[in-house]
Amino acid sequence: MNAKKFIFIFIIVTLIFSGAVWRLSSAPTLSKVGSRGEEVRQIQIRLRNWGYNISAIDGIYGPNTKNAVTQFQKNNGLKVDGIAGAQTLGAMGIQSSNNYENNIQLLARIISAESRGEPYSGQVAVGAVVLNRVRHPSFPNTISGVIYQPGAFTAINDGQFNASISVTSYNAARDAMNGWDPSYGAIYYYNPAKTTNKWIYSRPVVTRIGTHVFAK
Repeated sequence: MNAKKFIFIFIIVTLIFSGAVWRLSSAPTLSKVGSRGEEVRQIQIRLRNWGYNISAIDGIYGPNTKNAVTQFQKNNGLKVDGIAGAQTLGAMGIQSSNNYENNIQLLARIISAESRGEPYSGQVAVGAVVLNRVRHPSFPNTISGVIYQPGAFTAINDGQFNASISVTSYNAARDAMNGWDPSYGAIYYYNPAKTTNKWIYSRPVVTRIGTHVFAK
């Protein structure tokens, strides 16, 4: 084999190997027995808050956590394997690296539709309300579930949800996802000048930003 042919074959093999490594490194992350870290801790916190048998919030994915995840999967119609993959994490409202940008897009869209023209902190607060609902036991436990819950947001019904998304809404979505909550834990908001829902006035008011009242 001459030198040129050898170099050519070497380059091809190297590229194939590099591609295989890249695919492995970019594969979806998941938590399973033996995993450790913040994602496992978030799984444990969510499951314990929902009444599942979690013996310790220690960030260690042991048999106890696996059993609780398995029961959660059974209760929610998910694939029952005791592994917290993307689908199970999504059902728990935990953002995996795979669906983060999709959720940013969805959250920015509802922020833009519901709070276009509001102060920036008010836009972040609308996003925070969505995330607060994800964590609240009375609402669906995913961002898409909260947003598409029937009757939850007028923008879904009046077509505003499908309008172009403002740049500030993307920034507001990221700030909300990073933990900023100008609503101080609110799970409702409304515009007193527009709402016809009398029940909403019975909810304790937390704060007011722009034209929106935020309540629990």
